[in-house]
Amino acid sequence: MSDNSLTDHAYDGIQEFDNPLPGWWKWMFVGSIVFSVLYAMVFSMGAPGRSMVDQYDAALAANTRLQFKEIGDLSADRATILAYMQKDEWLKVGQVVFKTNCISCHGREGEGNVGPNLTDDVYKNVRDVEGIARVIAQGANKGAMPAWANRLHPNEVVLVAAYVATMRGQNLPGRAPEGNPIPPWDDGSPESQNVPTDGAAADDAGTTEETETTEDGETEGGGA
Repeated sequence: MSDNSLTDHAYDGIQEFDNPLPGWWKWMFVGSIVFSVLYAMVFSMGAPGRSMVDQYDAALAANTRLQFKEIGDLSADRATILAYMQKDEWLKVGQVVFKTNCISCHGREGEGNVGPNLTDDVYKNVRDVEGIARVIAQGANKGAMPAWANRLHPNEVVLVAAYVATMRGQNLPGRAPEGNPIPPWDDGSPESQNVPTDGAAADDAGTTEETETTEDGETEGGGA
């Protein structure tokens, strides 16, 4: 090794060789800089829908739609919400929606924080179980409770409403009750008893024949 390959640096009498980086490494470094600029232009400053966040949201929505094929499009009515309160596998979906979007205001277990306590029998904007879905979708209190209809799938609204409805009666310590007491969800009325066994089947089901015996011993048919 000739003396020309030594640098001018010397530490404790030790000199270092002048070993430049190989050309291929330098060009990879330059290429990574150019690539980062193009990547930022396409995925961060490009058309909407190209960012990683947008792609993740699209993939998540597609996966959710695949799951919802099993139950079809749910209606946010009393019978459907009461039915899905009894379906543990779908309540878990509602629980995930709640813990993803609602705990900052209502607490992790529904005990209340900025928003009301959801575990007692007192409600501010809800008068019946379907009112939960309505408030979730449309919002309330002039935007204090935001509307989620444009951010959640309609089925997610129904399932999180069913999950919130199951919180009632736990009376967890937290935010003080606000509003007025309302009747139980299942108050024994004909409407509350008309609960389908499956939400998807409820939309397509025809009438079921029931028979009842009259005083004369004859039977009468009726639509359920």
